[in-house]
Amino acid sequence: MTDHATPERWDGTIDGDGPTGPTGAETVESYDIDGGVVFYDAENPLAWVEASRSMRLDDCA
Repeated sequence: MTDHATPERWDGTIDGDGPTGPTGAETVESYDIDGGVVFYDAENPLAWVEASRSMRLDDCA
């Protein structure tokens, strides 16, 4: 299944106005690749997200 984000519809960020509780960032781990860094969920390492632009992790979690 392919579900590409478009400029009109893209994934949101956590802005602090949502429900309280874990944000999901507690289990984020990373590794370096040529020209970037890959972030992944250590509890579900096979889950992935592809983005067309980069964002600071601190701004999202």
